[in-house]
Amino acid sequence: MDLNQLRSNIDDIDEQILNLFMKRMELCKAVADYKKEHNLPVFQGGREKQLIDRIKVLTNDKELESGTSALFTTIMDISKILQNRKLLSEQSNNIYAVPDFANAEKIGCQGTSGANSETASRLIFGDKPIIFYKTFEDVFSAVQSGELDYGVLPVHNSTAGSVNSTYDLMAKYSVYTVKEVCVEINHCLATRNNISIDEITTVYSHPQAIAQCCDYITAHGLKTAEYGNTATSAKMVAESNENIASICSVECANRLGLNIIATNIADCSVNRTRFICISRDMQVAPESDSISVMIKIPDTEGSLYRLLTKFYVNGMNLLKIESRPLKDGSFNVMFYLDFDGRIDDAGVKALMNDLAENSEYFRFLGTFKNE
Repeated sequence: MDLNQLRSNIDDIDEQILNLFMKRMELCKAVADYKKEHNLPVFQGGREKQLIDRIKVLTNDKELESGTSALFTTIMDISKILQNRKLLSEQSNNIYAVPDFANAEKIGCQGTSGANSETASRLIFGDKPIIFYKTFEDVFSAVQSGELDYGVLPVHNSTAGSVNSTYDLMAKYSVYTVKEVCVEINHCLATRNNISIDEITTVYSHPQAIAQCCDYITAHGLKTAEYGNTATSAKMVAESNENIASICSVECANRLGLNIIATNIADCSVNRTRFICISRDMQVAPESDSISVMIKIPDTEGSLYRLLTKFYVNGMNLLKIESRPLKDGSFNVMFYLDFDGRIDDAGVKALMNDLAENSEYFRFLGTFKNE
């Protein structure tokens, strides 16, 4: 038998598999109708395990057991999504509050005047007064308690990656992401005194800013020390008589009257940071087209594969996936995912219902316009 004949036989078998798959999906729709009539959940773990155990026995080939398990697990995940869509199709859309940025009175961010967080806040709130807080956690706490209407925090940089402390605090506090903005970052090296770069003893800044300027720092042999914020580090330098420097924005350096030794010192010429705006209550802007969730998946074989497959099956693009340790003594992690979708879309509802049923922990973190 030549290669063309082999491929033709495979095509014939594929058609048979497809026809059987379509028949199975029709039966799944009938199952969904039954579950709806009898108020049964879509996910039934016992039934799923029985099916996979049966498939393994029928495989009769140890080398293919994992493959057939993956195949039928995927088929069952597709079935569950289909059932969820059918069960949720008749539900009316919820009515959500819309962000009222124009009438917001209490807006906060971390740092001091001249911080990049202030720039991000201005993009959302214009010239409204900004309340500055010492730490990111102070901002989260103020939003959750109602002390602030909105808080603005950095979440991801195009050069240095995720702002881990923001993700950790999202898990700790009950708040929602309602908007996202992107800020162009222009880091400079600034000192109070008119000194040369060789005279600088220590460079202070936020860990993210230091990471973003690693090449410049290494090339000039500069010693660094972490500080809470780029703007507060610049303020500290402005008030010191020592030969120290700050990595901060040009705007901040100029505002404080600092001597700028060098500009555009980030490793990449295009250096951008995404900021999120959080609120205590869930709010949905009409233009929101992205969704953020937090998930803990079972520590079992193939669980991450199954999680990612759900998005592919639903035709939804994953914009970002991050993981952070649970900090409970284990090596388990919490996943943070952003994906394309509107909160009132039937496919999104089905996906989130499936994630909630099949995850050890699931939380909706908000929806926003992807910038």
